[in-house]
Amino acid sequence: MRSTRSPHERNAITPRRPVGVRGRLPGARSRGGLALVTAVGLGCGVLAATLPAGAAPVDRVGRAAQLAARLGDSTAGAYVDARTGRPVVTVTDSAAMDAVRSEGLDARLVPRDRRMLGFATSQLDRDARFPGTSWSVDPVTDQVVVTHDSTVTGARLRRLTEEIASLSGIARLESSSGTLRPMISGGDAVYGGGSRCSLGFNVRKGSLRYLLTAGHCTRSASTWYADPSRRTRLGTRTGSSFPGDDYGIVQYVTVTTTTATVPIRGMVGSQDITSAATPTVGQTVTRRGSTTGIRTGRVTGLNTTVNYPQGTVRGLIRTTVCAEPGDSGGPLYSGKVAYGLTSGGSGNCRTGGTTFFQPVVEVLQRYGVSVF
Repeated sequence: MRSTRSPHERNAITPRRPVGVRGRLPGARSRGGLALVTAVGLGCGVLAATLPAGAAPVDRVGRAAQLAARLGDSTAGAYVDARTGRPVVTVTDSAAMDAVRSEGLDARLVPRDRRMLGFATSQLDRDARFPGTSWSVDPVTDQVVVTHDSTVTGARLRRLTEEIASLSGIARLESSSGTLRPMISGGDAVYGGGSRCSLGFNVRKGSLRYLLTAGHCTRSASTWYADPSRRTRLGTRTGSSFPGDDYGIVQYVTVTTTTATVPIRGMVGSQDITSAATPTVGQTVTRRGSTTGIRTGRVTGLNTTVNYPQGTVRGLIRTTVCAEPGDSGGPLYSGKVAYGLTSGGSGNCRTGGTTFFQPVVEVLQRYGVSVF
């Protein structure tokens, strides 16, 4: 979501900072290896994490997500049921329901498919893309959830309300406290220019080693350091994308990785990340940042469009995990699986909030790197 306030204001919807003519709706159919936050060459902490109790096994969650992708327009997506902890695949006809049940998974019949929900998000993107708003598909309610922050008032709020009404129940409007913002300020803290961000994941390509963080961080500086006095150089930026996406990559100055397990904000032990994937709506996830440490929550949306003051970012993961300035770029994960990099959001870790994450799978594919 974009905001009319600066990303340096704590109450805005922003990336987590370094500290027309409407179309007609299509007719509804009635058819039945990563050391997670360990800096190269430094004795930084290794992230400790375990799969939260009651979370659905990753293999079943992954199977549900893959099946939903194969079903195309015969589904609104998959999610993890908050009551049972079981993955559910939504379906719009009996053939799709049979396909889901044949895989041993739970199916739920819904009236709106991916095509109809996609039309709604396209209309919003065309007619209501202004700072302080975001939207994503919610397969649990079979709707598009549109959120606005405290900066969206007056004529813009009326326009947004009219857009929702024109979609005849396909979308619903929610408000968010505070302001949507990027959250730059720091997994482990990394420093560049005048910014502090968080290290996301260590990755590699052959013998070369890199760190991933948020793109709204890396766009501010080419050289990155491990300390606020800028004396211990980590490496140099080799890629960055923001807005549009929100990721950046920094090549380490050395290929030697030294790790040390230390307690950080009550965290003891270590947890390697060995793979990367896309999470499922309803899934329990964990985030780490250098400002607020370890926090957990649930995924509430995928492929989310967020309108920051600095520009629109698409394809983000929406969650209930809180974050604050300086947490930008930090890792989102569950167990040994990497999911995303902290982008931005609204609220804080005292009263709660919404945080968005850049999917890490896209970044790995973009740069041809892998977690280790």
